[in-house]
Amino acid sequence: MEIVAPEFEILTPLDPPGILARLERAGRICYRSEGRATEGSSGPFVRALIHRGHHSVIEHENLSLRLVCDRGVSHELVRHRLASFSQESTRYVNYGRQGPGLVVVRPLFFEENSEKYTLWLKAMKAAEAAYLALIEAGATAQEARSVLPHSLKTEIIITANMRQWRHILALRSSPAAHPQMREIMSLILARFQEILPEIFDFGPG
Repeated sequence: MEIVAPEFEILTPLDPPGILARLERAGRICYRSEGRATEGSSGPFVRALIHRGHHSVIEHENLSLRLVCDRGVSHELVRHRLASFSQESTRYVNYGRQGPGLVVVRPLFFEENSEKYTLWLKAMKAAEAAYLALIEAGATAQEARSVLPHSLKTEIIITANMRQWRHILALRSSPAAHPQMREIMSLILARFQEILPEIFDFGPG
């Protein structure tokens, strides 16, 4: 068994000036103010759109991410309806044939070497043993997956437009979010704020 931390990777080639310029062009159509676009006007214009609540314009740009998280986090993410998802399938992936056996995501709320962490680790090892025994007994991957834990590592590709990403990140990085959801979403939000502050500099919540 292997224990890993959550992580993400931005798959969309990033060109922040190009993204902002295209959003400015779309937004200025609404006001017939195309002639007022100048070098350097895109950022302030997009910020102003968002400040006024004219969020529909930022739907014209998409971002795709690859997330490594646990199954519990992924089950919450796929509830967002205005996004596209492609996820590692426990029906078809046979973890008995994969490297170290099960790979699980470390829960940040259990201190390593604490009683809670020890109990969690014991449960993960028991789940792995049961899964591998079922595979050895001839069960298919889709049959054996019934004993897989929520902590199982999964990979998921998410594509959404900028407006939906703002919604996802505000909701899922807030103090009310599940701690493991907030862990990965806060990392993503910080990265988005770094590369596109005009769109994502709104803070958690």
